[in-house]
Amino acid sequence: MKKVIRSFQSVVSGNFLSREETTRLLPFMLFLSLLALIYIANGYYAEAKIRKQNKLTGELKELHSEYIITKSDLMFMSKQSEVAKSTAQFGIKESVVPPKKIVVQTDKPETHSD
Repeated sequence: MKKVIRSFQSVVSGNFLSREETTRLLPFMLFLSLLALIYIANGYYAEAKIRKQNKLTGELKELHSEYIITKSDLMFMSKQSEVAKSTAQFGIKESVVPPKKIVVQTDKPETHSD
């Protein structure tokens, strides 16, 4: 128990830094500190990326819904009855006579034999 108290006092007072063992291990301790900082920074970076991905996923769902609504509106507006209603204000009426096929008869050209 006394050894633990003595070690704790040495750490608090800073006396442990003057020992030869501590100075020998100082580069390793600095390396571990650097790794800890990199680990923490990586965690923050990953959280930021996840937040951005969630935001973009929400925007994508919103844009997909808008696309479906716009496509539905376009299909409705391009129906024959809707086109007829919208062109009626310009005086264009829907034809009630079905279209007829025009067939053009051409004479077969004579073949020349030389």
